[in-house]
Amino acid sequence: MYCESFPVDRGFGSWLFTLPFLLLLFLPLVFPQCPDSCHCVWESSMVLCTDAGLREFPQGLPPDTVTLHLERNYIRSLPEGAFRELTHLRELYLSHNHINTLSSGALRHLSSELRLLDLSHNLLRQASRDEFGSTRAKTRLYNNPWHCDCTLQELMETLNLEPETVNGIVSEHSGQPLVKLLNSGVNFCSLQRKTTDVAMLVTMFVWFFMVIVYVVYYVRRNQAETRRHLEYLKSLPSPKKTPTETDTISTGF
Repeated sequence: MYCESFPVDRGFGSWLFTLPFLLLLFLPLVFPQCPDSCHCVWESSMVLCTDAGLREFPQGLPPDTVTLHLERNYIRSLPEGAFRELTHLRELYLSHNHINTLSSGALRHLSSELRLLDLSHNLLRQASRDEFGSTRAKTRLYNNPWHCDCTLQELMETLNLEPETVNGIVSEHSGQPLVKLLNSGVNFCSLQRKTTDVAMLVTMFVWFFMVIVYVVYYVRRNQAETRRHLEYLKSLPSPKKTPTETDTISTGF
């Protein structure tokens, strides 16, 4: 049996040899990487970073993330652009961390598709509605050491709070649920305005009192200076007339 041989193109063979390396090089562009200490479930676009010992918000999250679990870590703050690229995020779990501050624009970049935001069991004392942007997600804020004031009252009136967790938003000082205080007629915003008005009146009174004290001090000081000047003038010897002046006066010349 005769087999005819065909010449092999060496350039084509070299390209076939390097093809696997090119695939390995561009593989991260085709399949996004999962952050260290996290587990990614690609089928459901879920990222699990629970109990990962994280002290900062993880970098390099897949942009198609739908559910993000960051519970039970040591995260203290949320950077401003943390969620800028997560345009498909629907559920965000941040409970049981050490979050005590929210960057001014951190939550403003949350996806409009977000349906659940869990910030319970953290160290938040103050937060404003500007920090949450226009999110309409169900929000959990319970078990934080809240300082009840007008800002928190406005925040509660703005957010879509999860009904079953509202009673868990407790004032650090009174130990009572904030919603109970509001239902009893307490209005922190009106109290703040009254406090501000009283502070302004006290400030004006102190300023007016200081002006009066200064005027009295200035007048008394001038009087004392005038008195000392008069006493000095009186202590000066009177001028004596010369003999020529006396003779001229007596003779009329």
